[in-house]
Amino acid sequence: MTPQQKLKHMILNRFIGLTLPEITAENIDDIYGKVEEDDEDSMQDLRSEVRGGEMETNIPEPHSRHYEAQSVAAKAPDGSWIGWTYWYGGGKHGEPEAVEWMEDAYGLTCTEEEVMVVQRTFTKV
Repeated sequence: MTPQQKLKHMILNRFIGLTLPEITAENIDDIYGKVEEDDEDSMQDLRSEVRGGEMETNIPEPHSRHYEAQSVAAKAPDGSWIGWTYWYGGGKHGEPEAVEWMEDAYGLTCTEEEVMVVQRTFTKV
């Protein structure tokens, strides 16, 4: 599956009450399109939920004159990681949620390592 298809799969998994057939790279676009056609408002809400990502990454994000951006990532249903740019801000008349973000999704590799941290707290004597 492409990163865009994995995002669609994540969105479909959040759709309450939807019984999904087995999702494959061949049928995901058709299933997503059909569900979107049947319930566009719910799909818009679910896209907005996923758009913020699960966590920030250290991937450099693109720049814009009109919006702030951060690179975010989420774990796809198949266990792989995908990333994209989360656009926000823009002031009173801004509409960052209208910026296409799914089409620019990309695959990521994620290396997790447990790190011990020493934290110091100082107080005056």
